[in-house]
Amino acid sequence: MRTAYSVETVRAAERELMARLPDGALMQRAAAGLAAACADLLGRVYGSRVVLLIGSGDNGGDALYAGARLARRGAGVTAVLLTPERAHAGGLAALRRVGGRVAGVDSADELIDRADLVVDGIVGIGGKGGLRAEAAPLASAAERSRAAVVAVDLPSGVDADTGEVRGAAIRADLTVTFGTHKPGLLVDPAREYAGSVRLIDIGLELPAEPELEALQHADVARLLPVPGAESDKYRRGVVGIAAGSSRYPGAAVLAVAGALRGGAGAVRYVGPAGDAVIARFPETLVSDRGPKKAGRVQAWVAGPGAGDDAAAVAEVLAMDVPVLLDADGLRLADRETVRARTAPTLMTPHAGEAAALLGVAREEVEGARLAAVRELAGRYGATVLLKGATTVVADPGSGSAAPGGGSGDGSGGGSRSGSRGGSRSGSRGGSRSGSRGGSAVRVNATGTAWLATAGSGDVLSGLAGSLLAAGLSARDAGSVAAYLHGLAGRFAADGAPAGAHDVAAAIPGAWRDVRE
Repeated sequence: MRTAYSVETVRAAERELMARLPDGALMQRAAAGLAAACADLLGRVYGSRVVLLIGSGDNGGDALYAGARLARRGAGVTAVLLTPERAHAGGLAALRRVGGRVAGVDSADELIDRADLVVDGIVGIGGKGGLRAEAAPLASAAERSRAAVVAVDLPSGVDADTGEVRGAAIRADLTVTFGTHKPGLLVDPAREYAGSVRLIDIGLELPAEPELEALQHADVARLLPVPGAESDKYRRGVVGIAAGSSRYPGAAVLAVAGALRGGAGAVRYVGPAGDAVIARFPETLVSDRGPKKAGRVQAWVAGPGAGDDAAAVAEVLAMDVPVLLDADGLRLADRETVRARTAPTLMTPHAGEAAALLGVAREEVEGARLAAVRELAGRYGATVLLKGATTVVADPGSGSAAPGGGSGDGSGGGSRSGSRGGSRSGSRGGSRSGSRGGSAVRVNATGTAWLATAGSGDVLSGLAGSLLAAGLSARDAGSVAAYLHGLAGRFAADGAPAGAHDVAAAIPGAWRDVRE
């Protein structure tokens, strides 16, 4: 499992470690890892041209010491100093000792244009609000150049704690981060600026509960429901689907498709699209008598393509079983009714639906996904899965984003306070276990842009609902469903367009890939 910690937590861990290490040792660890990553990216270090963009923080020190290591291996290294009087003294001296050069911002465009590698050491992890005016042109120059761009710890101009990008920022091909991932490296829109991410272990001791966590194959495999020798369709769980309408019968078909491949033993469908469902999936148990009379279920999915059928949504919410709300179900559900429920509720909005529920513009949700998912979870007292290029899943107890510190500083402000210091003194079988207590937000990035297709979300709803019926918690069901759905999207598309029905058909392959 990949984990991410807030700026405040990272700084505390760095201070504790520095107290046990010789002065400057932590920065040297970071610089060594950074230099190795840069060398791997270059392939041939000798004769390459490297430009360091240096602010006043410890990220600038990391970059300078790493540049010195590359210069010792024959690279031509030039440091562009945004604020020469505040550049890291020890790192600058180290670079000059091995023949590295220093230049001002007025030479940056020409240097970047001729570089093979640009190292972004402008702003530290405490930076807020995008790059300052004097640093913004460097981001543009780096983006225009043919050089590979490596960000130190995270791209300058993005918010480490929230993943927000509120102005100009560096777009990196590779981000070399130290000790742990930062939330902004895992969540859009900042994730898109980070490129590939390489984690360098510098020996930090971090608490058990992270700010964010991202499941990996082994984590998902442990959570997947597996039938035992004595399982029958009822022990494996029965999921109810209240979806579809005369206008949108396909939503019902696709939700059932996802549910049938999600691990539950049986699927009950209730709604006006019964003929379409049974024609495509004859194993479905179809009823036209409403959710209350559908028969026993362990979880319900309500809303995909439901139109204005508020009665069915209200019936489902009144039942004492887990409920997934999607699409029209989100619009039709009464917030106080959701808050009053004692059984788990999982809501699965996309950014537009989340914006409508929060009463804000869609752009606000897309620009601050962590804040939006936490706010929704708190307002509704429900687990919320916010769909997108990176899907985020938050329980009501996930809390607000941890404050970061420092200012949005294009000249290197927002460095780690007292940090690395160079010359400074200073279920199987339906178990609901598997999560870390519910406070860490889960993030998933297994998907592909080809999943942005009509009906894809209906498949996800059915899949997650089936996992709820199989006994997973709302947080685990949402996280595992997003992971499998993303993999299935990759397998179905394989670099070409794919429809939602193709995604549903690829779920078993994604399941096997995770298990094997």
